[in-house]
Amino acid sequence: MSQPRWRKLARAESRIAGARVTVAGVDEAGRGPLAGPVVAAAVVLDFSVDWTGLDDSKQLNAETRDDLYARVLLGARAFAWSVSGPRAIERDNIRRATLAAMLRSVRLLRLAPDCVLVDGLDVVPELECEQHALIDGDARCLSIAAASVLAKVVRDRIMRRLDRVWPQYGFAQHKGYGTPEHLAALREHGPCTIHRFTYAPVLELELELR
Repeated sequence: MSQPRWRKLARAESRIAGARVTVAGVDEAGRGPLAGPVVAAAVVLDFSVDWTGLDDSKQLNAETRDDLYARVLLGARAFAWSVSGPRAIERDNIRRATLAAMLRSVRLLRLAPDCVLVDGLDVVPELECEQHALIDGDARCLSIAAASVLAKVVRDRIMRRLDRVWPQYGFAQHKGYGTPEHLAALREHGPCTIHRFTYAPVLELELELR
């Protein structure tokens, strides 16, 4: 019988991180949307737990993500997340705002990691421990996959709450991404305070409305 995928992912990250006692995976959700925050999460998994089904959040449906979110909260050795809002994204740019949220999420962990594995091209500035940036890390590393699930679920829940404040934009459905429905709502109602005014579609509309 072949190994479950989660064991293969855990074995792969063990090769990358080496024989570390505490390895944290870090990922984000929400770099691309026109509205709302970017959320970063950090997770230290317990590899004695059965993580069947845990994978890159983009490959999972909402129900599965919610289930895995609850399992990670119950079964991880440590977890944390942090948010950078639209004004921080505008002030610092999305890359810096994302890395700042990642830094805070790692520092909020109740266990200090010996090694941090980060999804993407960048390691996290100001972290003193060993780090590795992994392109497509959420599909290659179990801890990063867990962080991707936490970040995605937390952000989606934030956007559903914001939908109650600004129901005219449909945030609960598109989560702030630039869908045709969102762009149509932007044109009809103009941007609101949680839109990212430095992002081209919002900026162009704002200039038109002046």
